[in-house]
Amino acid sequence: MTLHQLAIDAAARHPHRPAVAGAGGELSYAELDRRANALAAVMREAGVVRGDRVAIWAEKSPDVVAAMQAVLRLGAAYVPLDPATPPARAATVIRDCDARLLCGDGPLLRAAGDYGAAPGTLDLATAAAPGGPEPVNEPVNETAGTDDLAFILYTSGSTGVPKGVSISHGNARAFVDWAAAELAAVPQDRFANHAGLSFDLSVLDIYAAFSAGALVHLVPNGLAYSPKRLVELLHEQRISVWYSVPSALTLMIREGGLLERRAPGALRAVLFAGEPFPITKLRELAAWTSARLLNLYGPTETNVCTFHQVGPADLERDRPAPIGIAAGGDTVWALTSEGDWAGPGEEGELWVEGPTVMLGYWGRDPQKGPYPTGDIVRVLPDGGFDYLGRRDHLVKVRGCRVELGDVEAALAAHPEVDEAAVIVVGDGDDARLEAFVVPVSGRAPGLLALKRHSAERLPPYMIADRIHLVAGLPRTGNGKVDRAALGRRANHHPAAGR
Repeated sequence: MTLHQLAIDAAARHPHRPAVAGAGGELSYAELDRRANALAAVMREAGVVRGDRVAIWAEKSPDVVAAMQAVLRLGAAYVPLDPATPPARAATVIRDCDARLLCGDGPLLRAAGDYGAAPGTLDLATAAAPGGPEPVNEPVNETAGTDDLAFILYTSGSTGVPKGVSISHGNARAFVDWAAAELAAVPQDRFANHAGLSFDLSVLDIYAAFSAGALVHLVPNGLAYSPKRLVELLHEQRISVWYSVPSALTLMIREGGLLERRAPGALRAVLFAGEPFPITKLRELAAWTSARLLNLYGPTETNVCTFHQVGPADLERDRPAPIGIAAGGDTVWALTSEGDWAGPGEEGELWVEGPTVMLGYWGRDPQKGPYPTGDIVRVLPDGGFDYLGRRDHLVKVRGCRVELGDVEAALAAHPEVDEAAVIVVGDGDDARLEAFVVPVSGRAPGLLALKRHSAERLPPYMIADRIHLVAGLPRTGNGKVDRAALGRRANHHPAAGR
């Protein structure tokens, strides 16, 4: 079954239930259905046919979601762009995917045109205004297969050129169907869409909601890291399923007053992914709510491929919660550096094979066989996995192998530390570990105390050479720690904690 069929079926079962809300109002499932049909008709007149790509560059709104549905109904694929994307980069993406049409906000459309990357445009604000496209009598629903392209998510490439992760209807449905079943999603649920539409986290928010005939509330891009507003939204919108990167939840705890109010009665599941959740903050979250806490793991190329429900034993560890066992029908395993399957207690790179694995990178050879994630894990006795860090974060310092994730986990386990990130500065004999530590509000842990704390958990060669106390960690567009920015800061930051 295709991805867009979820909303079509929900419109037949629950026409008057709210489907999507956010800036620009709210659409019921019947209204979303009519709006998607009308926009699909306009796109078809603009030349969009089965197999085409349509770029969408706009602030989140119900009309943007309708446009995504419209593209799928034509048998085409949508390519979402974050509204904060610089015009030059957006133009690169639009040209790379050879988009037939660019639709979105007027100012952004004009910016793309300035870079010569607007083959055809559709201004959603104009289309949504009175006198816009009229509903069509015949529903638009072109035939699409499981292996047909549904959307492309562009990620940062190692060469600086964005890479387009191509996701089929089958890839997306394998994950969404699993997530909806695991959450036991029902029409009364209210999902919060925190992540930008160009990030893979948003796939769960939107389509798991549609699979149940539930509501998805779009968190405006500008509020994604406004902790007080996010806490207000959680309560005011009676959110039942929250999904975000841990850094957003950490900010809500530290600066948004999340724990100062009773947990909303409607909240029944808190999901997080994208980076390790500092164990001290996870303990606080677990003490605040009785909702299920689910740690989801997977690169964009696989969406979510493992998951773990946090339990009491996890909160007694010094490390972040495990990433758990396979999800979405996938098979996952770890290979040691010698190429052998890792057993309990052993470390290796995590590999994934199964229905959620991408078609491939747009414009490149198709993905064939298992996908190597580049992430290093430790196999647990129950067959699940502990995340240790990136393969490219496995470094050598003074001839000793150091996993940066281990150093970060040790620092983050200190009761006066909110977050920690560690990088390597220098090369060869001059390489050193530099840690950036965000203290708990109102606290200022001593540098010697942090080193002593680390020494109780790590061998001497893994203790950070320098520790910098900072107000916050720089973030990339998807909320992960910006290690390149930390590297630049290390070169200009006064030395500390020698």
